[in-house]
Amino acid sequence: MRKLLHILLLSLLLISCRRNVVTGRKQLLLLNETQVQAIALTQYREYLSKNPVVKTGSSQQQIMVARVGSRIAKAVAQYGQEKQTLDLVNGYQWEFNLVDKNELNAWCMPGGKVVIYSGILPVTQDENGLAVVMGHEVAHAIAHHGNERMSQGLLQQFGGAALDVALSNQPAETRNLYMMAYGLGTDLSIILPFSRRHELEADRFGLIFTAMAGYDPTAAVGFWERMSGAGGKNTKTPEFLSTHPSDQTRIRMVQAYAKEALKYYRPHLQNKR
Repeated sequence: MRKLLHILLLSLLLISCRRNVVTGRKQLLLLNETQVQAIALTQYREYLSKNPVVKTGSSQQQIMVARVGSRIAKAVAQYGQEKQTLDLVNGYQWEFNLVDKNELNAWCMPGGKVVIYSGILPVTQDENGLAVVMGHEVAHAIAHHGNERMSQGLLQQFGGAALDVALSNQPAETRNLYMMAYGLGTDLSIILPFSRRHELEADRFGLIFTAMAGYDPTAAVGFWERMSGAGGKNTKTPEFLSTHPSDQTRIRMVQAYAKEALKYYRPHLQNKR
């Protein structure tokens, strides 16, 4: 039984590892992207039904969110054409909503469903800062980070079940100790580091999309510095226990990513608002 579980686990890993067309990194993707988008759409609709969405055209902030989102979406499509990855946004039906919540948050679900919280707008300060945020969130979806995180969770559950079977002849106290160590070990060595990698990948490719949409990618440095100040020094989690990079790591990396993104910068698009 133990040997069979090992074979099944190895087969699952070999079959499900695919190279991402944007990042170039191999990913564990156990779920079909169509499935992921369907799950995301259900969650998205449920969220909108229970939260204060700002009506289309009812405020300058909402109009700005829609405008920036449209330009980012066009930049992603253009990126796909230039890199000859025309299936980059298969199944995507973009939506950009502003939700009236005083929180420093934004997200993009697989399939192109984007939500910006009004609480983050004072930190973005202007349209360029908002583009940095939206480019980052869109990059998460384009890089299939949602699918990868769900796949890692499924694999962690499968591995835990296999370990439980392997320890079936051990006393209950021993089994519980091993299972607790397994959960902590996979969180620290796999799940959290991958989350930090996701954040930096979203920073890098999000700035490329931002630049291609006609926004200055160097504005990202100031935005993340302001975010660092808005978070409060007493609430910071050590980097190795966090799903996000430390503020110092992120700002240092964003400076390098912004220089790279300048090669894609199309400032002439600023005149086409």
